[in-house]
Amino acid sequence: MKFGATITDAEGLRLTQEERDLFRQMNPFGFILFARNIENADQVRALCDDFREAVGRNCPITIDQEGGRVQRLRAPLAREWLPPLDHVTRAGDQAERAMYLRYRLIADELFSLGIDSNCAPMVDVARSDTHAFLKNRCYASDPEQISKVGRAVAKGHLDGGVLPVVKHMPGHGRSTLDSHYDLPHVDLSLDELDSSDFAPFRALNDLPMGMTAHLVYDQIDPQPATISATMMGVIRDKIGFGGLIMTDDIGMKALSGTPADVSRQAIQAGCDVVLHCNGSFADRAAVMEAAGEMTDQAQARAERALAMRKPPQQLDIPAAEAELSALMGGQVYER
Repeated sequence: MKFGATITDAEGLRLTQEERDLFRQMNPFGFILFARNIENADQVRALCDDFREAVGRNCPITIDQEGGRVQRLRAPLAREWLPPLDHVTRAGDQAERAMYLRYRLIADELFSLGIDSNCAPMVDVARSDTHAFLKNRCYASDPEQISKVGRAVAKGHLDGGVLPVVKHMPGHGRSTLDSHYDLPHVDLSLDELDSSDFAPFRALNDLPMGMTAHLVYDQIDPQPATISATMMGVIRDKIGFGGLIMTDDIGMKALSGTPADVSRQAIQAGCDVVLHCNGSFADRAAVMEAAGEMTDQAQARAERALAMRKPPQQLDIPAAEAELSALMGGQVYER
């Protein structure tokens, strides 16, 4: 059975009957959770069960749990992590191991609640003028270091039974605007970008899933990357990414047009899955209809991604926490 080419969300803490009926009919590939969907551990597990029961399969359920400002799960359900850039800086030359342990523990938190995907690693290259909404979510300013840390983050997820989603392809670090509200432009040549911003994504082009950036790369194509067939070609051919490509949230104000229109444009451009968040019930239904079923190529990539979900490896949590604390000089969490 073909998956619907969408990842969508729910309005509240449990599915309504109307949502159940819609998801059963449209069979979205997966779901994403937000703070409004989270009350306590039993409720989150029950909501994840609702999603999977509605589509009749073990669909992926993802979340944004980077740490720092972007973490949907908060105490007491999860640890309150330092921002990623602060974590890497504090860990110094032990950053790869420290970030592996951080995300291995995050994966344990997620998996215990029924969540088996996370929108990380974020391997955008931090720069002096990177917008504040993104800056301290980055790992470093050196593409080679970012690639190594990103690989450690991905491995921490996979060892914990959680699928990583590498973002924001092909690179968001040069954005001086917040794409939640504005459409950023980058005016550099393909060759300049290829040797810098694209490099971490090329190093991680074997990961199961990736997320697009809502940016315009003016010297390559006038359309935002999410709806640009040219930029999708760059991601597939120049960067060599072979995994499932999902859009960033099409409800962000960087993109113009109705959610349904943007969905059609993204699929036509070559995205495999449309991520649609925080919309009305009517908008969610319209997006699922517009995105339709996955293409044969997208379905194959989706099945390969799901095949990378493995049972978590055994984790000695006290030992992992103690090692991480030692690597970080004692400050691991927000105070």
